[in-house]
Amino acid sequence: QVHVVESGGGLVQAGGSLRLSCAASGGTINFYRMGWFRQAPGKEREFVGGVRWSGGSAYYDESVKGRFTISRDNAKDVVYLQMNSLNPEDTAVYYCAADVKADGPYDFWGQGTRVTVSS
Repeated sequence: QVHVVESGGGLVQAGGSLRLSCAASGGTINFYRMGWFRQAPGKEREFVGGVRWSGGSAYYDESVKGRFTISRDNAKDVVYLQMNSLNPEDTAVYYCAADVKADGPYDFWGQGTRVTVSS
């Protein structure tokens, strides 16, 4: 059974930083890619960035490019989202997701971790 669990959310002032973690379990050797998404109050969920599980560069939405960095520790089965220069528009619930079928949609989702950026 695949599980992904996010952690690291919280309250931060504008201009500050947070690092989110996504711990994966249950057959990670078969993972194709991991993605980070977010959903702000009253808005649809949007893609933040992603990375191939086996290697390669991460890729990002334009709204976070240059401020957010995705990294992974395959030995620990953890993917990180380092968020710098946060602004109130980054306030959202952040989700981690795993794609194991490599057919488009992400297959497994975490419960989310809330990030609140105060002005």
